[in-house]
Amino acid sequence: MIEEIFRKYLEIKSINDLNEVQMPSNNYSLNLVELKDFQLNKFFYKEIGKKCYWFDRLVWTDQNWIEYISNKNLITYILKNNDNLVGYSEIILNKEKQESEIAYFGILEEYFGKKLGGFFLSELIKKSFTLNTKRVWVHTCSLDHKNALKNYLARGMKVFKSEIQKKEIA
Repeated sequence: MIEEIFRKYLEIKSINDLNEVQMPSNNYSLNLVELKDFQLNKFFYKEIGKKCYWFDRLVWTDQNWIEYISNKNLITYILKNNDNLVGYSEIILNKEKQESEIAYFGILEEYFGKKLGGFFLSELIKKSFTLNTKRVWVHTCSLDHKNALKNYLARGMKVFKSEIQKKEIA
Protein backbone atom coordinates (compact mmCIF):
# COMPACT_ATOMS: atom_id res chain seq x y z
CA MET A 1 0.00 0.00 0.00
CA ILE A 2 1.32 3.47 -0.88
CA GLU A 3 1.01 6.08 1.88
CA GLU A 4 1.79 9.77 2.14
CA ILE A 5 4.57 10.22 4.65
CA PHE A 6 5.01 13.62 6.27
CA ARG A 7 8.67 14.33 7.03
CA LYS A 8 10.10 17.19 9.07
CA TYR A 9 13.73 18.21 9.43
CA LEU A 10 14.67 19.89 12.70
CA GLU A 11 17.80 21.56 14.02
CA ILE A 12 19.27 23.19 17.08
CA LYS A 13 22.20 25.57 16.65
CA SER A 14 23.18 26.35 20.22
CA ILE A 15 23.44 24.38 23.43
CA ASN A 16 21.83 27.43 25.05
CA ASP A 17 18.59 26.64 23.19
CA LEU A 18 18.37 23.15 24.70
CA ASN A 19 15.45 22.54 27.04
CA GLU A 20 17.13 19.78 28.97
CA VAL A 21 15.39 16.89 30.70
CA GLN A 22 17.17 15.48 33.72
CA MET A 23 17.92 11.80 34.25
CA PRO A 24 14.76 10.08 35.57
CA SER A 25 16.76 8.01 38.07
CA ASN A 26 20.35 7.04 38.77
CA ASN A 27 19.76 3.64 37.18
CA TYR A 28 20.08 5.07 33.66
CA SER A 29 23.30 5.79 31.81
CA LEU A 30 24.26 6.85 28.31
CA ASN A 31 27.27 4.96 27.00
CA LEU A 32 29.46 5.59 23.99
CA VAL A 33 30.06 2.37 22.07
CA GLU A 34 33.83 2.38 21.76
CA LEU A 35 34.30 -1.13 20.40
CA LYS A 36 32.02 -1.01 17.39
CA ASP A 37 29.86 -4.10 17.00
CA PHE A 38 27.62 -4.29 13.96
CA GLN A 39 25.38 -6.82 15.71
CA LEU A 40 24.45 -4.21 18.32
CA ASN A 41 23.45 -1.59 15.74
CA LYS A 42 21.67 -4.23 13.70
CA PHE A 43 19.71 -5.46 16.74
CA PHE A 44 18.50 -1.97 17.67
CA TYR A 45 17.72 -1.06 14.07
CA LYS A 46 15.48 -4.12 13.74
CA GLU A 47 13.85 -3.96 17.19
CA ILE A 48 13.13 -0.24 17.27
CA GLY A 49 12.53 0.05 13.57
CA LYS A 50 9.88 -2.65 13.21
CA LYS A 51 7.16 -0.30 14.50
CA CYS A 52 8.45 2.66 12.48
CA TYR A 53 8.87 0.92 9.12
CA TRP A 54 12.65 1.11 9.12
CA PHE A 55 13.28 -1.42 6.41
CA ASP A 56 16.02 -0.01 4.18
CA ARG A 57 18.77 -1.90 6.01
CA LEU A 58 16.91 -5.18 6.43
CA VAL A 59 18.46 -6.41 3.17
CA TRP A 60 22.00 -5.57 4.30
CA THR A 61 24.52 -8.34 4.59
CA ASP A 62 26.77 -8.56 7.62
CA GLN A 63 29.51 -7.06 5.45
CA ASN A 64 27.29 -4.04 4.69
CA TRP A 65 26.75 -3.56 8.42
CA ILE A 66 30.46 -3.89 9.18
CA GLU A 67 31.35 -1.32 6.53
CA TYR A 68 28.68 1.07 7.80
CA ILE A 69 29.67 0.99 11.46
CA SER A 70 33.36 1.21 10.54
CA ASN A 71 32.79 4.78 9.35
CA LYS A 72 34.99 6.93 11.62
CA ASN A 73 32.30 9.64 11.61
CA LEU A 74 29.60 7.30 12.95
CA ILE A 75 29.10 7.44 16.70
CA THR A 76 26.78 5.04 18.51
CA TYR A 77 25.36 5.64 21.98
CA ILE A 78 23.48 3.09 24.05
CA LEU A 79 21.02 4.01 26.78
CA LYS A 80 21.00 1.48 29.63
CA ASN A 81 18.99 0.83 32.76
CA ASN A 82 21.67 -0.69 34.98
CA ASP A 83 22.96 -3.39 32.58
CA ASN A 84 19.76 -3.67 30.52
CA LEU A 85 19.64 -2.22 27.02
CA VAL A 86 17.02 0.53 26.67
CA GLY A 87 17.74 2.41 23.45
CA TYR A 88 20.32 3.58 20.97
CA SER A 89 21.31 6.37 18.68
CA GLU A 90 23.57 6.72 15.69
CA ILE A 91 25.10 10.14 15.20
CA ILE A 92 26.87 11.03 11.98
CA LEU A 93 29.48 13.71 12.45
CA ASN A 94 30.29 16.04 9.56
CA LYS A 95 33.50 17.78 10.64
CA GLU A 96 33.71 20.03 7.58
CA LYS A 97 30.23 21.47 8.18
CA GLN A 98 30.65 21.28 11.98
CA GLU A 99 27.33 19.49 12.33
CA SER A 100 25.98 16.29 13.79
CA GLU A 101 23.02 14.37 12.40
CA ILE A 102 21.05 12.22 14.78
CA ALA A 103 20.53 9.60 12.10
CA TYR A 104 18.76 7.00 14.26
CA PHE A 105 17.32 7.37 17.73
CA GLY A 106 14.91 5.19 19.63
CA ILE A 107 13.91 3.29 22.72
CA LEU A 108 12.84 -0.33 22.99
CA GLU A 109 9.10 -0.74 23.33
CA GLU A 110 9.20 -2.10 26.88
CA TYR A 111 10.60 1.29 28.00
CA PHE A 112 7.89 3.41 26.37
CA GLY A 113 5.99 5.67 28.71
CA LYS A 114 8.84 6.05 31.20
CA LYS A 115 9.74 9.62 30.12
CA LEU A 116 13.12 8.49 28.78
CA GLY A 117 12.92 10.03 25.30
CA GLY A 118 13.39 13.60 26.49
CA PHE A 119 16.34 12.68 28.71
CA PHE A 120 17.96 10.58 25.98
CA LEU A 121 17.58 13.31 23.35
CA SER A 122 18.88 15.97 25.76
CA GLU A 123 22.01 13.93 26.38
CA LEU A 124 22.58 13.29 22.67
CA ILE A 125 22.31 16.98 21.87
CA LYS A 126 24.71 17.89 24.69
CA LYS A 127 27.22 15.25 23.57
CA SER A 128 26.93 16.42 19.95
CA PHE A 129 27.83 19.98 20.93
CA THR A 130 31.01 18.71 22.63
CA LEU A 131 32.23 17.46 19.22
CA ASN A 132 32.98 20.93 17.82
CA THR A 133 29.47 20.96 16.37
CA LYS A 134 27.59 24.16 15.61
CA ARG A 135 24.40 22.45 14.50
CA VAL A 136 22.60 19.25 15.49
CA TRP A 137 19.87 18.07 13.18
CA VAL A 138 17.45 15.21 12.78
CA HIS A 139 14.53 14.23 10.62
CA THR A 140 11.34 12.55 11.72
CA CYS A 141 8.26 11.41 9.89
CA SER A 142 4.68 10.40 10.42
CA LEU A 143 5.76 6.74 10.76
CA ASP A 144 7.90 7.44 13.82
CA HIS A 145 6.68 7.21 17.41
CA LYS A 146 3.72 9.50 18.03
CA ASN A 147 5.75 11.60 20.50
CA ALA A 148 8.90 11.96 18.35
CA LEU A 149 8.12 15.37 16.84
CA LYS A 150 6.84 16.71 20.18
CA ASN A 151 10.06 15.59 21.86
CA TYR A 152 12.29 17.31 19.28
CA LEU A 153 10.32 20.54 19.53
CA ALA A 154 10.20 20.43 23.34
CA ARG A 155 14.00 20.12 23.47
CA GLY A 156 14.32 23.40 21.54
CA MET A 157 14.78 22.10 18.01
CA LYS A 158 13.19 24.09 15.18
CA VAL A 159 11.72 22.81 11.92
CA PHE A 160 13.75 24.00 8.95
CA LYS A 161 12.21 21.88 6.20
CA SER A 162 9.05 19.84 5.62
CA GLU A 163 8.12 17.51 2.79
CA ILE A 164 5.60 14.88 1.81
CA GLN A 165 6.74 11.64 0.23
CA LYS A 166 4.78 8.74 -1.13
CA LYS A 167 6.17 5.46 0.11
CA GLU A 168 5.29 1.80 -0.22
CA ILE A 169 4.37 0.48 3.22
CA ALA A 170 4.05 -3.28 3.49
